[in-house]
Amino acid sequence: MKITFACPQCDAVNRIAVDEKTETVACYQCDSTIKVPAKAVTSDEIQRCIVCPSLELYVRKDFPQWLGVTIVTVGIGSSCVAWYYHLVIWTFVILLGSALVDVVLFLLVGNQLKCYRCGAEYRDVAGLDTHEAFNLETHEKHRQQVARLAESEPVKPSS
Repeated sequence: MKITFACPQCDAVNRIAVDEKTETVACYQCDSTIKVPAKAVTSDEIQRCIVCPSLELYVRKDFPQWLGVTIVTVGIGSSCVAWYYHLVIWTFVILLGSALVDVVLFLLVGNQLKCYRCGAEYRDVAGLDTHEAFNLETHEKHRQQVARLAESEPVKPSS
């Protein structure tokens, strides 16, 4: 399985392959290491996040969100141009074509696991059915925790 994560020390993006025998994960930029928790990976299934201590992971499509938004935006913009020129049939052809592209991509693109807390992405993972889809309440819990920790850190005086 492959992991994409931001190093907790230097925020460098790392992409590495791991298996159940992997004991540490190292950052390529700052050489800091993260000890893989015991039983985090069992037979290519993820039980918990390897990068942070979170037990909460969710399943999502392995598709860049910006590309999906671009497809929808181009479809709507193009249909508006067609509508402006009174090309009603082309307006609906463009809208249905955009929807068709979206459905085809939804069916073709696989899934990935993502950590709520650190955002680590796990690809080529077995046992995705044991994890749930995105939960806004859980996401908000982790977002609020990050905000509270940022507020509690003392402000460094400027020189």
